[in-house]
Parts: sequence; C-alpha cells; structure tokens
Amino acid sequence: MAKNLSNIPTEKRSRGRPRGSSAMPAAASVQSLDRAVALMKLVAAGSGLSLTEISQQSGLAASTAYRMLTTLQAHGMLEFSEADQLWFIGIETFRLGAAFLRRRKLAEQGRAIIQELMMLSGETANLAVADEDCVVFVSQVETHEAIRAFFRPGTRSPMHASGIGKAILAFMEPRPREAMLERLTLEVFTAKTHATRASLAADLGGIRARGFSVDDEERNLGMRCVAAPVFNEFGEAVGGVSISGPTVRVTDAKVAVLGPRVNAAARALTLAMGGHFPDASAEPRRA
Repeated sequence: MAKNLSNIPTEKRSRGRPRGSSAMPAAASVQSLDRAVALMKLVAAGSGLSLTEISQQSGLAASTAYRMLTTLQAHGMLEFSEADQLWFIGIETFRLGAAFLRRRKLAEQGRAIIQELMMLSGETANLAVADEDCVVFVSQVETHEAIRAFFRPGTRSPMHASGIGKAILAFMEPRPREAMLERLTLEVFTAKTHATRASLAADLGGIRARGFSVDDEERNLGMRCVAAPVFNEFGEAVGGVSISGPTVRVTDAKVAVLGPRVNAAARALTLAMGGHFPDASAEPRRA
C-alpha cells in the first residue's frame, strides 16, 4: 500500500544555508576559522602575549598556534613585536571595526536627520555611502507625494551620475579625485549625463564652490537631486545626504532653497558622527 506522504513533516531549509547543509550551526562551522577567530579574540583581550601564553590559553599546540598567528599576521589582523617577542592585535582589525562603526553611526544618526529633511523639503530624502566608484543608498524617507523618487536600500549608483556621488567627488583631495576620475567609466544614461571627464571636472568645481551638487536628470529623466557630502573624523567625504524629486516640483528656484537645507543636514550629520570638515571652503554652509 502506498504511504500517504502529506502528513510526514519535512525540514524547512533556511535560505541562509546551501542545500544539504545541517540545521545545526555548530556542524556547519569551519574548525580552522573558529580557532583563528578565537586566537584573535584572545590576543585582543591581552596587552601583548607570547607564543607560549597563547598556546597555553588557547589549548593549541605551539606549532599550530604559530601557523595561525603568522597567517593572521600576513593579513594585517595581528602584529608581532620582534623586540618584545609578543603578539598584538593588528591594524586591519581596527580598519574593519572602524568601517562597521562608521556605517552604523551614519545609518543611525542619519535616519532622524533625513526624516527632518524630508519634512522641511517636502521631497524624498536619502542617505548614501561611498563604495569604490559608486554610492550605495542605505536609508530613505519617502515624501507623501504621489509622484516621488524611490531608491531601495542597497541600490548602487555611479559616482558621475549621482547627486551624492558628485558631492563626494567634489570634496575629495585633488590626487584621489584625479585618480578616481581616471578610473571612472562614464556610462551615459540620459542626454544630460556627463560623458567626458572635462565636463564632469567643471561641474565638480562648481559644486565645491557652492557647497552642494545637483543631479539634473543625469541618471533618470524627469528627476532632480540636490546633495551635500558627509565627512568622517579625517575630513574625508564618505557619504552624503540628498533630496530627490520630479523636475516639475524641484525647479531651479526650489533648488536654490533646498541647497542650503541639504547643506545644513550634511553638516549636522558630520558633527553627529564626530567628523570634521577638511577646510573652511569645504564646510557646508549653514542654512
């Protein structure tokens, strides 16, 4: 007799695991990776540990511990002091932690700021961060208007065709900016997209002079964006805030009003993050 399979429970596979993997997280762990992470935590908790101390505290053979330590050292995660013969946490761990902290602070601090910006402007407000030659939108507060801009979190936009991207480029130091301009592929999206480095460079000069950028239908026809950069503790433009809306509402006259408001929002977020402006000319003007 055929069995009725409809009542037999089946295991629901998590979308975060590959097919055939165990439901037990411990069973799916990589032992060598677990040990490496444990070693990093051990070294980070101390103020300099010898190989003997690390071996004893981790329970690993000295030879095994040494191989892991040197591998982590090669990636900058750990450092070894020849003078003291001690192991310390490496600079790369600081960079990773700083990246997390920067992203977390930007998203958390920025949310309230772009909410206020949306209320003041009546248009959709956005928050994005730099990622190589693009910007990535991490937060958005939509206007209540029927016709409005929409960027799903995680959406990427090329630097040269983005209000926030151009604001970041404009306030970069000259050498990094020139290097970035050389790397950029100037993909054309509309008749208004910058198709040459000369036209883009000229626009960046104007952005720096007035303190905010305008994406005038350069990415999407019928849409305008006004943006200003957000600076980190080193005075580097790492992201930005913007408002976006249809050209029928975001007119030239309204851009002149919105520019200082976006600058004020960028300034507030920079200060909330503990950032500072690279020089007096780069500081967004007060509204």
